[in-house]
Amino acid sequence: MASRISQIAAHLNYPTGLLAGQVAIITGSGQGIGAETARLFANEGALVVISDIDGTKAASVADGINAAGGRALAVPGDMLDGGYIARLVEQAAAFGSGKIHIIVNNAGYTYDGVIHKMSDAQWDTIMDLHTKAPFRLVRAAAPYFRVKDGESRCIVNVSSTSGIHGNAGQANYAVAKAGVTGLTKTIAKEWGPAFGVRANTVAFGYILTRLTQAKEKGAFVTGPGGAKIALGIPQAQQETRDQHLDIPLRRPGTASEAASAVLAICSPLFSYVTGQTIMVTGGRNM
Repeated sequence: MASRISQIAAHLNYPTGLLAGQVAIITGSGQGIGAETARLFANEGALVVISDIDGTKAASVADGINAAGGRALAVPGDMLDGGYIARLVEQAAAFGSGKIHIIVNNAGYTYDGVIHKMSDAQWDTIMDLHTKAPFRLVRAAAPYFRVKDGESRCIVNVSSTSGIHGNAGQANYAVAKAGVTGLTKTIAKEWGPAFGVRANTVAFGYILTRLTQAKEKGAFVTGPGGAKIALGIPQAQQETRDQHLDIPLRRPGTASEAASAVLAICSPLFSYVTGQTIMVTGGRNM
């Protein structure tokens, strides 16, 4: 899809890229969908700020982009730390000569549990990560979006089909991702009329990432207080899901396909689209 977008861009006379000269903060971009989004943005001329809690992975993505001729800056840190968010915005603006054009709120993970066994820590961690952190970042970046310089400004908040339809074992995640939609629409209504800021949500379905691989593979993140949070789907559930019978395209999506959707939303091709939730699901739940 990315190459097709580039072809369209060339036809529409965007020879230096769909996002030429724009400064983009992409959270959770040390791996997976975030890293693919960063690479695609850089290929389209954006100056990309790599935000990830894992400094080694963030630096690797930034180094790869710079080695390929793009422009990227790694600013690692924890999105649950308000001080880090202020530093992220400050360094992004400095990298962009005083401007920020795009925010992609992608950082996150799951901390699953059925309702009657879910702890307050599980609930609070996911709510803070998926709703408070994106809000804090948007609020901190407000001076760079509430401007009238004639340049494009766009915010993409990453959600999930869990936030649209709910999902057993994910009450915290479902509520947080549903909240993202409300935040998106509010940004569009507050900052669209006077400043032309576009805000959209992208809701992913079954995308091949560490969050959808077999839990038995042992992927985990370290949460607040040093809690070891296992990621993925139990093997038995994975095997059933891998039949893809509820997906019209009969397969999961790739991280590159997910990232391509984010690129399209941020590009001039979506210049009259705001306040919407774009479903990237292979047709699932339509």
